[in-house]
Amino acid sequence: MEKVDYLILGAGPAGLTFAELLREKKPEVSFLVLEKESEPGGLCRSRDVDGSPLDTGGGHFLDVRRPEVNRFLFSFMPQEEWNLFERDSRIDMGTYEIGHPFEANIWQMPQREQVKFLKSIAVAGCNLGVPKPEKFVEWVVWKLGDLVANSYLLPYNEKMFGTDLEALGTYWLDKLPNVSFEETLLSCLNRKPYGTQPGHAQFYYPKQYGYGELWRRMGDALGERIWYQKTVVELNAQTGTVTCGDGTVCRGSRIIFTIPWCSVRRYEGVGEDLVSGIGRLRSTGTEIRYVPENLDTPAHWIYVPDPEISYHRILVRKNFCPGSRGYWVETNLNRVADTVQDGVFRNEYTYPLNTVEKPAVMEKLLAYMGERQIYGLGRWGEHQHYNSDATVEQAMKLFEQLTA
Repeated sequence: MEKVDYLILGAGPAGLTFAELLREKKPEVSFLVLEKESEPGGLCRSRDVDGSPLDTGGGHFLDVRRPEVNRFLFSFMPQEEWNLFERDSRIDMGTYEIGHPFEANIWQMPQREQVKFLKSIAVAGCNLGVPKPEKFVEWVVWKLGDLVANSYLLPYNEKMFGTDLEALGTYWLDKLPNVSFEETLLSCLNRKPYGTQPGHAQFYYPKQYGYGELWRRMGDALGERIWYQKTVVELNAQTGTVTCGDGTVCRGSRIIFTIPWCSVRRYEGVGEDLVSGIGRLRSTGTEIRYVPENLDTPAHWIYVPDPEISYHRILVRKNFCPGSRGYWVETNLNRVADTVQDGVFRNEYTYPLNTVEKPAVMEKLLAYMGERQIYGLGRWGEHQHYNSDATVEQAMKLFEQLTA
């Protein structure tokens, strides 16, 4: 049995960051990272496809809004190896495109369309003093009006999350870009967007590589302290012991849990109510498929709400990856055919779902595990839809908390 001070499950951005901070700042502490794949990076891994990089977990970019995070990451991949972009993301409305977020860019529509959408938003519940509803679909209509809801947000979310939308809670929706009705009117009058900008309004992307190169370098720096092709199948919360599918057994005085909770087959020393809660956590997977044709658009990515088109998002590689061509599409796994071929990548776990019962499940689970020195971290350990920069920030906070 391998025994260490810190046992880290998963070599995605969360696990890599925590491990690197231990390596740099706590050389006297022993640690080990267990990773089920043969390389680091998790959803942020990249492959060379058609002569240029492609991010196999979907589009991942480094936001500029967390300078402390970026300084840390630039120590592995210096800033001069990145290009800085002003975000150009768009929504495909069939016969035309508009910028994202939708309500800040209605001014880009044909004028008759603008009038229709403005009338609908004007009578949305939030603008008439109607109390905020508790169900997801009702919230979307209450916030943006029935026309925006039914022509964009609801069909897009159905494609992306592939679930009964009423199973989703509303507690996370206040994090979306906020554009008031007054700001929507101003944008139409002045023909420019108003309101809160979405994430990645400015972002970095590597000049010569895919986004996965950053995490590959971090993994290389850890050397033999990452064990690859180790799939965790059992966790004993009482003894701090982890068992892998190949029979490897490891024990950590503290366990940093960054993998999906429901990917572990057996839990020992955990009550049936918590195991049942883990079983009720929901997530979706995705297929990433490369298309070699060039699109005539300056956009970096495009949202596609049309329910007749299988994919929900397009990443226009040539517009952020120098010297490349083509694009890739992201599709919920429930909407794809079984055929797998070159340039196609499947991810079983991509998006944790914000279901109605998730907050209560995670609060109990993290409290119970925390009392036993097991700490959920990152997109999967906390079951939160964090981007990679937010995940790194969470890892920094947990490191400071545990090593203070």
